[in-house]
Amino acid sequence: MSWRPLFGAGRHGKGAINAGFARLFAPRRRSVCAYSADIGEPMDLKLKPFDFNQAVARAGLRPDGMPLARATAAAAPVAGGFQTALTQALSNVSAQQMDAERLQREVSLDNPTVSLEQTMMATQKAQLGFAATLQVRNRLVQAYSDIMNMNV
Repeated sequence: MSWRPLFGAGRHGKGAINAGFARLFAPRRRSVCAYSADIGEPMDLKLKPFDFNQAVARAGLRPDGMPLARATAAAAPVAGGFQTALTQALSNVSAQQMDAERLQREVSLDNPTVSLEQTMMATQKAQLGFAATLQVRNRLVQAYSDIMNMNV
């Protein structure tokens, strides 16, 4: 298939442009039969009837489109909020750094059970975790300063 420009006069003219648009926006033909990816045999596809009430209930709405009243969910705080996630992430980074320092100390004391490779991997993990934490902190500070500088 050769490349032909859709726009421009040249030797193609207006008919070629219209044919190009028709080719671009023509509906794609799809196969009527679906095949199993594993064995290449036709699959038996059956459509279930659409149950509007069930779909509305899954969306958390009443049949008239209004949201369901959930007073208990609004009053209860989120157990695993942002503060909890951030605290856990910081403690994990701190634990990785402490582990890396411990392994470095063991290698420097010539402990035969600790390998240099193990120590280097722990050190790299600690450095990556610290760099990621530093980037998150920088983004949070930038977002805070952007919000504080907004005109109200």
